[in-house]
Amino acid sequence: MTVGPHFRWAPEITVKGDKSAGDQFRVTRLATTCHGFSHVDAQAHFIEDGPTIESTPLDQVVGPCRIFNLSDVAANEEIDAARLRASDPGGEEGEILLLASHWDTKRDFQTREFWTEAPWLNREAAEYLLARKPKAVAVDFPQDFPIRLLLDGIRVPDEEHVTHDVLLRAGVTLIEYVVNTAALKGPRTFLCAAPLKVANADGAPARIFAIEGFA
Repeated sequence: MTVGPHFRWAPEITVKGDKSAGDQFRVTRLATTCHGFSHVDAQAHFIEDGPTIESTPLDQVVGPCRIFNLSDVAANEEIDAARLRASDPGGEEGEILLLASHWDTKRDFQTREFWTEAPWLNREAAEYLLARKPKAVAVDFPQDFPIRLLLDGIRVPDEEHVTHDVLLRAGVTLIEYVVNTAALKGPRTFLCAAPLKVANADGAPARIFAIEGFA
């Protein structure tokens, strides 16, 4: 996702310096949440005294990836284990799993509808993913139902944030709000989702990209 104006996060982006006016440098300053746009979660985001983002090993977020083709998922669809099992191309333990619904081709991520009409995973689905023993799970839609509730300040118990409660709690890194998954040929790719190394942060923005034909 391009970091820019957005109704949910409202990043502050300011520019100092004008080359046409003779200034030596043009310098942009950015102030934004570490959990907006495409980003990686550290366990500290959800778990008291959990490791922060600079402790995330690069091999946790860079490596062979298998793609679950969920392109026919419907708006507001509850995705269960059977749905994931049917779209799982199979692979080794320790891979990155990418859930590719192509949601950004169906709703604009800058609109409220991207969040409030998204498909979502139930606990059974999260447990299915955990049983595959991945090192990370990447998603291209707001994967927990309560994420939409946050827009209105509604808080629910931790266990209802199922991917955080099941996967992140177990040490599986979450790579969130991936876009452009429709461009992937599948069912395998090599995914790179290295987060910025921000000291003592519970997550960080990442430039997430795939290297096709490498895996």
